[in-house]
Amino acid sequence: MSFDLSVWALEDGATPEDVRAAVDGCRQGRHVDRYPDPRVVSFYRAITASYPDRRPGPDSPWAVAPLHAAHDHVELNLHPTCADQVLLDIERLAGEHGLMLFDPQDGSVYPPPARLPH
Repeated sequence: MSFDLSVWALEDGATPEDVRAAVDGCRQGRHVDRYPDPRVVSFYRAITASYPDRRPGPDSPWAVAPLHAAHDHVELNLHPTCADQVLLDIERLAGEHGLMLFDPQDGSVYPPPARLPH
């Protein structure tokens, strides 16, 4: 069993409900064919630079590799025993790239830190 997260590149002003609707659309096979969002590309390159998903080693955090990357999101299936640092890095990189973080275990959506009210 894996611990799953996904990061989403939606338009400015997107709400948690918008993220959940995008997740639902993806699960139902509704995908738009377009160029990858640069935020998704940058996030993918950054996370896989630290934790490779092509020919991962025995200490890889990925339960499923390679990662599923689409034009507007990246799915991250993690081993439940992966180091806490991996989760912290995912959260940090999602924030740095302006991505919303979706936790399918409980349906929570976390906006990037820059979008949180102070």
